[in-house]
Amino acid sequence: MSRAEAGAEPVRVEDTVMRKPSPLWTFGLFRSELLTTFRRWRTIALLAVLAAVPILIGIAIKIETSDGSTAGGGGGEGPAFISQITNNGLFLVFTALAATLPFFLPMAIGVIAGDAIAGEANAGTLRYLLVAPAGRTRLLLTKYATTMTFCLVATLVVALSALTVGALLFPLGELTTISGTRISFTEGLGRAFLIALVVAASLIGVAALGLFVSTLTNSGIAAMATTVGLLITIQILDQIPQLHALQPYFFSHYWLSFADLMRDPVYWDDLVRNLGLQGLYAAVFGSAAWARFTAKDITA
Repeated sequence: MSRAEAGAEPVRVEDTVMRKPSPLWTFGLFRSELLTTFRRWRTIALLAVLAAVPILIGIAIKIETSDGSTAGGGGGEGPAFISQITNNGLFLVFTALAATLPFFLPMAIGVIAGDAIAGEANAGTLRYLLVAPAGRTRLLLTKYATTMTFCLVATLVVALSALTVGALLFPLGELTTISGTRISFTEGLGRAFLIALVVAASLIGVAALGLFVSTLTNSGIAAMATTVGLLITIQILDQIPQLHALQPYFFSHYWLSFADLMRDPVYWDDLVRNLGLQGLYAAVFGSAAWARFTAKDITA
């Protein structure tokens, strides 16, 4: 005898749709987003390009210094780490991160974040995701967590590629900090890992900006192009002397402060300013993305 024949109340579709999602469902949604993101050829291509940057830098420096000359210029911050690579391959990690942070890493994050919501809408899969007991807020948080995971993976890909190339082409050992003190290779490796984490954290503002832009359109390409265009525009403005009063509020202004982790003792002021500024951008654009997405009329 069926439930209807026995007088039982039939199960309504609304009961299934509005059921409160369990933590297991949240983890499953996050895992599904990760698998979907990292299986895309676009994501693989972005990671391959990021991994190739340290390889090209290492080979170029090896060729340049094959006659015994010194690579790059002196100094100690940002790309000037190049002058130390021939003495210690670990400096290739710092150089690669300094070279990719102004453009390559933000561009990759902008592509992933810009496509997060708009790409689903363009493919016609967004409304089907919302039919499941996820809710718009939970889905948006999952998208942001996935983008942040990509930030970390992309940064580690650059760092590991640089470390591998540096170990193959140049000697490893004790290294000299910006302050002129000597630290062991193990401590230097630890600082390199910490620098990679700081670089990844420096991109949380970009991720939130891209996610917000992604909620404004149903075109993934338009969202990605807009996000990357904004990144380029802000970095150009950050180089104009007449805007010096505004530049400390641009999210890219303190990006290269990670070099202060190579001081002894570590100079924390700009690092704290950078992380605080990124948190502010994440809060502002994350809230804007939530307000837009929860009120958006989903038609695709």
